[in-house]
Amino acid sequence: MTRFIVAPQWQGSSSSRAMQLIDGAEAIAGDLPRASTTVLEAPVEAGDAQGTGVHRLSALVRMRARIEEAVRAAAEPAIVVGGDCGVALGAVSAVAGDDLAVVWIDAHADLNTPASSPSGAFHGMVLRAIAGDGEPLHRLEPGIPPARLVLAGTRALDAEEQRFIDDNGVRVIAPADLADPDVLADAVAATGASRVHVHVDLDVLDPSEMKGVALPEPFGARTVDVVASIRRLRERVPLSGATLTEFSPASPAAAVDDLGTILRLIGALA
Repeated sequence: MTRFIVAPQWQGSSSSRAMQLIDGAEAIAGDLPRASTTVLEAPVEAGDAQGTGVHRLSALVRMRARIEEAVRAAAEPAIVVGGDCGVALGAVSAVAGDDLAVVWIDAHADLNTPASSPSGAFHGMVLRAIAGDGEPLHRLEPGIPPARLVLAGTRALDAEEQRFIDDNGVRVIAPADLADPDVLADAVAATGASRVHVHVDLDVLDPSEMKGVALPEPFGARTVDVVASIRRLRERVPLSGATLTEFSPASPAAAVDDLGTILRLIGALA
């Protein structure tokens, strides 16, 4: 049975709508099976940078520990529902190993460092932290090598992120290429990994299909393609866990409009 861990973290976001991530996480939680869902308490304070280049770092470090503990509490795979993308660090940390690949289904690469980040917000650095780079207080050690990272649906890159991708040969799948569900599965198989963590940021979807995101990007993926790609991937590589993040509805009524799409994605992951 799949477990669900709801982590309503907002402190990693750069958006002026960051607090709405709490509403988004709670809206999703309301449609999850209660018996298999754990809702974590997020730090109420904003947190501080502790002299680093990561805004609100103290709160992020505490939440990472809570997520890791919850994921490790049972052997069954867990889907961690955010909150911002930063929750993926704790989720991956709990299952990391030298046989794990990470699939990052996201409009953004989230590969900045504290030095290159335009905002200082951790949700733009989390995959780089998973790769073992960035702020020493909040990264995975040892990190997942770039050869075992796969970006999918990514279409908005900062200069440092593009440099990291080019220098390390990170696999990148364009939104349109997800129309063939074998493309993602083939890319993960080519990493040689025997397990995979799948991260989904809802802004990977085209804005015509998902309204409740703070940082929409045009020319996104179709829900049907993302769902089919995840299902095909799971047929070929065991899923060790997943994250689904960045639901930021403008209102409770607006949240309802998006929940059907979100539940389709969760169904593919579960």
